[in-house]
This record gives sequence, C-alpha cells and structure tokens, in this order.
Amino acid sequence: MSRIGKLPIKIEQGVEVSVSPENVVTVKGPKGELSQKVDPSIAVNFDKDNGELTLSRSTDDKDHRAKHGLYRALVHNMVTGVTTGFKVVQEVIGVGYKVQAQGQVLEMALGYSHTIFFELPQEIKVETITEKGKNPLIIMTSADKQLLGQVAAKIRSLRKPEPYKGKGIRFQGEVVRKKAGKAAAK
Repeated sequence: MSRIGKLPIKIEQGVEVSVSPENVVTVKGPKGELSQKVDPSIAVNFDKDNGELTLSRSTDDKDHRAKHGLYRALVHNMVTGVTTGFKVVQEVIGVGYKVQAQGQVLEMALGYSHTIFFELPQEIKVETITEKGKNPLIIMTSADKQLLGQVAAKIRSLRKPEPYKGKGIRFQGEVVRKKAGKAAAK
C-alpha cells in the first residue's frame, strides 16, 4: 500500500470540495479555486461527515501504485493552496543586478546588454524588496504550487548562480558550492 496515497486529506472549514463524474476534483477556498483531473484508475471519495478526502486505487499494478501517491499529493497541494497558499522567495545576487515589479511584469537588469521584462500569470502575486546594502528579493505567492514552482524555475534560468562568484538568481536559503579560481603563477 502506498504510504502517501492512503493518508486521508483533512478538509478545513470554508473549503468546498466537489468531485465530478469525470473524476475532476475541484477545490474552492478563501485563496481561490483549483481543479485537477484524476486518472480513472484512482477513485476519489469525499466524506462530508468527517471532512476527509480519500483516494483509493483499483488494482496493485505498478502504474496504479505510482498514480495513487501522485494524485493524493496533487489534491493535498490544492487544498493547502486554497487555504494557506504557497510562497517562493528568490535573491538576485550581483553588482548592478536590479529587479522591479510593475503590476504583473518583472523588470530585471541581470548584467546583460538589455533589460529583461518577464510577464507573470494572473494567479501569481509578486512583490520586490530592494534595501540598501542587501540583495534584491523577489517574493511570489500563489495558491497553485505547480505554477508557482514552474515560474520560479523560469526566472532562475534567466541568470543561474555561477560557481565562481555566486552571482545570479537563487532561491532564498539555497547553497551554491563555489569553485576555486585560477591559482597565481609562480
């Protein structure tokens, strides 16, 4: 039995869950509404009395076992997203590197000859913090964990942290292993 798949998902007050006959799970909460199509081999059961959502698989095939844990994790992330939401903080490290949010557009100067304009999806709220003497921060919040992670990875790919000086965009708390530079000739 899947350790993740068999765990019930606790549904809090103020969250509405509906399962359509086509196996589409829709979750509504204070932070928004999300939906996910679940494979037909996975049955979704919502117990309104206990406020618990459980997922079960039809057989013990390898494919069904893998999907059991996957869809349970996806539905749990949806429930967590509409109640508390998710947050990603990224640091922009480098001399002259700047970032500024104008609505849903990030304006970034990352050491290239041009300014990069990155448009964010409407589901993501963005905020930038620039303090003197500290690295600029990009703070993104959203109810959709998948979308948030994908956008954060795309922003990081615009200027990955390089191993010699550590310049680039990195997640807050991420450790970049630095390499030794050239040794001085004698």
